[in-house]
Amino acid sequence: MLNQTMLRNLCRVALAEDVGSGDATTLAVVPEGLQVSAKMATRQDCVVAGLPLAQTLFHELDPTLSFEPCVEDGTRCQRGQVLAWITGSARSILTGERTALNFVQRYSGIATQTRKYVDALGDSPTRILDTRKTTPGLRALEKYAVLMGGGQNHRFGLYDRVMIKDNHREMAKFLGPDSIQRAVAACRERYPDLEVEVEADSLDDVRAALAANAEYILLDNMTNEQMAEAIALREGYASRLEASGNITLERLPSLAHLGLDYISVGALTHSVPAVDIGLDIDPVE
Repeated sequence: MLNQTMLRNLCRVALAEDVGSGDATTLAVVPEGLQVSAKMATRQDCVVAGLPLAQTLFHELDPTLSFEPCVEDGTRCQRGQVLAWITGSARSILTGERTALNFVQRYSGIATQTRKYVDALGDSPTRILDTRKTTPGLRALEKYAVLMGGGQNHRFGLYDRVMIKDNHREMAKFLGPDSIQRAVAACRERYPDLEVEVEADSLDDVRAALAANAEYILLDNMTNEQMAEAIALREGYASRLEASGNITLERLPSLAHLGLDYISVGALTHSVPAVDIGLDIDPVE
């Protein structure tokens, strides 16, 4: 998922935003020829993600810098563990420090949060999915971080899967009764190669989506009991069931063995705390 051209373009934009015409403090204080070695280390337990982006950023800033990862993205790391060493110009390392850390802290936060949700399901065959509740322009990286945390990706955008939500169903009512069946038929006619997902707010919606042979049915904000009924209704149909809405870590164990195929969680990306990661610099002897 990490296209190198995309990474370079993102790093150039980020550096232009932060550095502008020059790092005034570093240029004034740090001797021009000083060489240093710096370690990037986590200050809390985490699942790391974003190191390739940090590496690209430092190389975009100064191609002479050496960036040596000590772990791979997706690794569970303990507090104090060194994630990477950066060696070279002190000026360059100081100038890139904050932006590189921002990237790794953010994506490690997503990976760490995802791993908590995955672990909460235990040995369940149900899979954790992300959503489109991502930072505009950064979706690919945030969904990559979900993968690093052991989750799976839902549709990437509006173009790679049909998803008939409540507002779509309301609009479809203008075409006549049986809005779910009408909406599914219309989508299949126009986009025959795309899978169809229907958001269901009630068991009647589930029945209608099953009758329309939707590939996926999203059980939106249902109780455990309602979901158990939906799973029973699914018998004999090929539709896969996804739970979403009011999904918390505390609730996940009670959902683990209901028979759901997927659970989608917006909280993997939309409001994740960053992991505390620091950069410590020592002069090279």
